[in-house]
Amino acid sequence: MDPGVLIGMIIGGALILVSIIFEGGASSIPGYINMPAMMITIGGTLAATIIRFPIPMVIGAIAVVKKSVFVKLGSAEEEITRLIQYCKISRREGLLGLEKEIEKIKDEFLIKAVRLLVDGSDSDTLRGILGTEIDNIKQRHATGKGIVEFTGTVFPAFGMVGTVLGLIAMMRKLDDPSHIGEAMAVAFIATFYGVTFSNLILLPLGGRLDTLSKKELFLKEIIMEGVISIQRGDSPMVLEEKLKAFLQAKVANKMSTSSKEKEKAE
Repeated sequence: MDPGVLIGMIIGGALILVSIIFEGGASSIPGYINMPAMMITIGGTLAATIIRFPIPMVIGAIAVVKKSVFVKLGSAEEEITRLIQYCKISRREGLLGLEKEIEKIKDEFLIKAVRLLVDGSDSDTLRGILGTEIDNIKQRHATGKGIVEFTGTVFPAFGMVGTVLGLIAMMRKLDDPSHIGEAMAVAFIATFYGVTFSNLILLPLGGRLDTLSKKELFLKEIIMEGVISIQRGDSPMVLEEKLKAFLQAKVANKMSTSSKEKEKAE
């Protein structure tokens, strides 16, 4: 799990909890737990989501969010280094020499790319198949991001629904003024749930999905171009120069220095 997600949620939750304690003491915490408000905000948001999106898409979005939180992506430098190594193997042993590398790979996209390479696919076939796979990944990510952002948008709205229902119930009991303050506080708890869940969890997760999606697609583009270059028989040096074009100048220069030092050591 990315520690940033956990740290952010802990900091946000802790600050809210401390604020509650400062305002009313530790004994006031149970007053912020209201089951009807939870049912309206969480249940209403879930109902609206499955009305807006087909259930299989919602389930798929959950998997995408889970992956964004628990799966750590590698760096572009690591992918380029690995592809350069594959290029050296292919020039030394032929493309079939890469077959033994497949069992060491964990990334399904890279596994597919190397298998196509070993099977003798030409560059057009590689670009067509891998390009389609990248488009499918992009579509899945966009769908997951859309669903998460939709829930983040409607969550506060159902918080307002809960508040309105609470105020209606309060208005019916105006004959007892001593309970108006307490009833109003309970009514606004639903809004508190909606705003907090939306801005602390759902909308940040939607933004995180967008950021990680761009990074993953960037890595996939590097892999595709690297595999195509290997298929065409480019030298490791040419391959490195091609793939370094994807990187920022500072990172590319640092990688070049590292490669030269490694070659001298060998």
